[in-house]
Amino acid sequence: MATARLPGRGCGALPRWLLGAALLLGLRLCMELHRAGSGSPGRSDPPGPPRPHLLPAPGPPRGARRRQVTYVRSGRRALPRGGGSTTLEPSCCTPRELPRRKGPRWHIELQPWAGPAQSLDEEASRFLSYISTTQIACDHMGTDSLATDSSPATKPWLVCLDDRFGLAHHIRSKRCRLYSLGLGNDDTHFEVSMAKDGCEVHRFDPSVKSAHVLESRRLWHHRLAIDWRDPHPAVAAQKLHSNTRKLGSILNEFGHHKIDILKADLESAEWKVLENLILEDVLEQIGQLIFEIHLHWPGFEVSGSESSVVRFWYSLLKELERKDFRLFHTYKDLSKPQLFLKKDIFNASSCYTLSWVNTRWK
Repeated sequence: MATARLPGRGCGALPRWLLGAALLLGLRLCMELHRAGSGSPGRSDPPGPPRPHLLPAPGPPRGARRRQVTYVRSGRRALPRGGGSTTLEPSCCTPRELPRRKGPRWHIELQPWAGPAQSLDEEASRFLSYISTTQIACDHMGTDSLATDSSPATKPWLVCLDDRFGLAHHIRSKRCRLYSLGLGNDDTHFEVSMAKDGCEVHRFDPSVKSAHVLESRRLWHHRLAIDWRDPHPAVAAQKLHSNTRKLGSILNEFGHHKIDILKADLESAEWKVLENLILEDVLEQIGQLIFEIHLHWPGFEVSGSESSVVRFWYSLLKELERKDFRLFHTYKDLSKPQLFLKKDIFNASSCYTLSWVNTRWK
């Protein structure tokens, strides 16, 4: 007996299968179109290599205005996110915590010419006026420190004993230190007097017979000279002398950090010694300077035209002024020949004694 077919079976099942496949295909196409259209309308990436997949950086809160900031490397480590606050510093300045190290200087900064003619008259007039005019008043000046004896000093080595500069207090408390630079000079009246007053005195002279001589409890003689040669290493390396030292090297070797008084009587080597002290950057460790300067010739290792030599002298003294040294006493030695660069001009002496005080000294 034949069985009757249910309606919808057999040949009618094929259209339903095709309908299901078409539905799946349509779904997939919709997903692809949704992915392709997820970017901003009208925006497309430029041609080129594919971009790496990076996690997006956290952006500002909604409604906040985005600000563009330019960062400059300052040498500091960046603070961790959320770890405190910091102040952005101007790109022109170095952080105070890490000051920029200055490179060594081999020459001082020359001052502008005194006049358009760059002549000896212009330079000499400016220089002689400068060394003849005190820059600061010292109410209590002493010859031979606080000495009360009546023996006269051969030269007026004057120190400033105003309390604001601390030297008088250091002498009374026996904490004074004097460095004296000489070249075969037998006049030690100033040094002996300072030692009697309680100062620790170190006299440096390459003509001393022994390396170190203790004359009294507080007076030492050393067979050493402060370097007065050209400070440029290419020149200095060719002129090494075993008895010559930089002042900074001597301070380190002796374990001294400060000098209350530096006295120099160097017979025309004072200009290069002064230049070395400036370039060595040790002036801040000195309280007072007393220098005898000589003007009858340019001095050891100083050369050039007459006007350029005087300009160099003047520039050295201006460097002292920049380091807060002020001239408080000047002495023109009329007992010496009245010569200026080997000429009897400008009513100048060949020898002056100048005294400066470091106004930052305590």
